[in-house]
Amino acid sequence: MPATRLLPTDEATALIALTRDIAARELLPQVARAEETETFPREVFRTLGRAGLLSLPYPEEYGGGGQPYEVYLQVVEEIASAWASVGVGVSVHALSCFGLATAGSEDQRRRWLPEMLSGELLGAYCLSEPHAGSDPAAMTTRAVRDGDGYVITGAKAWTTHGGEADFYKVMARTGDARGDISCFLVPAEAPGLSADPPERKMGLTGSRTSTMRFDGVRVPVERLLGAEGDGLRIALAGLDSGRLGIAAVAVGLGQAAVDHALAYAKERETFGKPIIDHQGLAFVVADMEAAVQSARATMLHAARLKDLGLPYSREASIAKLVATDAAMKVTTDAVQVLGGYGYTRDFPVERFMREAKVTQIFEGTNQIQRMVIGRSMAKANAGTLHTVDAAG
Repeated sequence: MPATRLLPTDEATALIALTRDIAARELLPQVARAEETETFPREVFRTLGRAGLLSLPYPEEYGGGGQPYEVYLQVVEEIASAWASVGVGVSVHALSCFGLATAGSEDQRRRWLPEMLSGELLGAYCLSEPHAGSDPAAMTTRAVRDGDGYVITGAKAWTTHGGEADFYKVMARTGDARGDISCFLVPAEAPGLSADPPERKMGLTGSRTSTMRFDGVRVPVERLLGAEGDGLRIALAGLDSGRLGIAAVAVGLGQAAVDHALAYAKERETFGKPIIDHQGLAFVVADMEAAVQSARATMLHAARLKDLGLPYSREASIAKLVATDAAMKVTTDAVQVLGGYGYTRDFPVERFMREAKVTQIFEGTNQIQRMVIGRSMAKANAGTLHTVDAAG
């Protein structure tokens, strides 16, 4: 059963209805086969782009949807509830446009952003390296100024859409100090840019993940986003938004798991009645529903702070942590509800469980989220003593 939506406008309500329709017609009929054969659904992203669903959080003047993040995340959730690989891809594409939209010059935005937002060009995000995942400042990929351009050399690991994308948002070192990192927009056809064979993953097999190789890739200076040394700031700001995208994917996965478990529990009978009528099973399903609704509320709270222009970095980490941990628990419980059937590939809940695991890892592991949250709390409360008023 679709989750109840509290949306700010009639346009937002129509967007959710459109997304559900596309998910039912275009995504659900393909997902099982594509995940089984590890087929990348490039045409699906074109379909979403033509429907305006890849550009929602960006300004209308550049071809975006001009929608608040609160609405965009609920669209991502709907997509992920049908096909998690595509939900992740939508989030990654939005993240790959972030540097240009927020740090690019007006000329750069008008030149490249409309085609990126249309979905005709699919983006990827190159930050992590084999030895520098949770510590991006330790990256070794280097961009050296050479005349009117830069020459990029190095490797970027765990690149979603690696080898399939049309452009890559790339972070590379432009100086020797730890924070001397810059951001570049690299076209896929650039000489010297190549992709390793895709990683053999336990889940999200319809989403290609590869290491990207930069063997003296030359990019003109006009493809530098922001100033030299702005890259880490751009990356970290983008990760706050990206973590909300992954939270939305996790909520979508959790909702799908609840829906399948509930449908099965209403149909399957033991001892003369549906298993949902047995208290032990009913409590499991109730906890699943509570976890998904709580995760959604946490995600939307962070999104509303972002939409108001208020600080939301801590809340983004909380949302990512809560939603992805909930997705892992809820999808595991869904397998348990279905019993032996849940352990087979005849039902999608085993795939949901495999897919949920990685949401606890990418866009910063959940251990890193706890570090971010703790440090934020320590910094905010440093030197202050909080007391509880006797009146409450």
